[in-house]
Amino acid sequence: MLQEAVQQFVAGEYGFEARNKVLATPLGFSEEIWRGLAEQGVLGIGLPEEHGGIGGPVEVMVVMEQLGAGLVLEPFLSSVVLGGGLIARHGSAEQQASVLPPIVAGKTRVALAHHETGARYALDYVNTVARERDGRYVLSGTKTVVLDGATANLLIVSAKTADALSLFLVEPTASGVEVVRYRTQDGRNAADIELNEVHVAKDRIIGGGLDALEEALDHAIAALCAEAVGIMEALNVATLEYLKTRVQFGQPIGRSQVLQHRMADMFMMAVQARSMSILATGRCAANTDRAQRRHDVSAAKAFIGKAARFVGQQAVQLHGGMGMSAELVVSHYFKRLTMIGVTFGDVDHHVGVISDQILAERA
Repeated sequence: MLQEAVQQFVAGEYGFEARNKVLATPLGFSEEIWRGLAEQGVLGIGLPEEHGGIGGPVEVMVVMEQLGAGLVLEPFLSSVVLGGGLIARHGSAEQQASVLPPIVAGKTRVALAHHETGARYALDYVNTVARERDGRYVLSGTKTVVLDGATANLLIVSAKTADALSLFLVEPTASGVEVVRYRTQDGRNAADIELNEVHVAKDRIIGGGLDALEEALDHAIAALCAEAVGIMEALNVATLEYLKTRVQFGQPIGRSQVLQHRMADMFMMAVQARSMSILATGRCAANTDRAQRRHDVSAAKAFIGKAARFVGQQAVQLHGGMGMSAELVVSHYFKRLTMIGVTFGDVDHHVGVISDQILAERA
């Protein structure tokens, strides 16, 4: 029922032409669509019931597949899955009560400001510092490529304290915060954030530190895998329809056995990708130990990264030169798959994570 509800909403409110209108806005974001998602209850998926949410990682997977198939630009992943999930699992009771209901209602959008220049994908590479002063913390540093940071009205900022890495709730409008907004290659928005002596109260610290951050990103990666699966399946359907209707020499080109074999390979890749997505989601839903969760989430991200590249390239080639044009949805699917491939770690990074685990177990 959840799948059908989201699918119908996306089909009715987010067709290709409607999406292009959102894409043409300065930040690639629609307040109207965001309110619509809130009214449908989508923005509460995966969040605690006591704060208006419903479901968990499995429901998030179902929603992300449909948002991927519709190429929805709005920040469900960053705000609900990553930011909201982090606060739901590790925030204080006061933080949850003040932040989660507005997220569910579509009034608060959260972005994680963690990555910094030179970090690659290392989670513990943080140069932003938080110093205690007069009963508060003072943050200074720079965050780069904050996903959906251009439209967020609440940030989760990582910084080094005297003891360890900590996470802080910071308003983008706070004194000392400078936000540089821009668009990404797939039409979404991001921001670079400069923190210059930003004062933050101690009750704005989210518990858990680096472990909480790693867990939140694993949940986000599993959700990204589901989005990629939704895109690949939609891309396969679009390509198949094109091959059925494109006529050359009096025959649909889809009758070519060579092209049929290539479509079969694309469908097989998507099926295997779905299996890996289910595996990653299952590890997040079952609250398995950290090592097992990390291993299987990285395995899913690595395989789905390869599958997405294969399916995307084949779809573009089967459409010929038109496959690269902005007038066809194929190019937009391919762009999004490419960006998913490098978000929260590319294929090489996640293969390395698995390799490091194997070497550590043998040592």
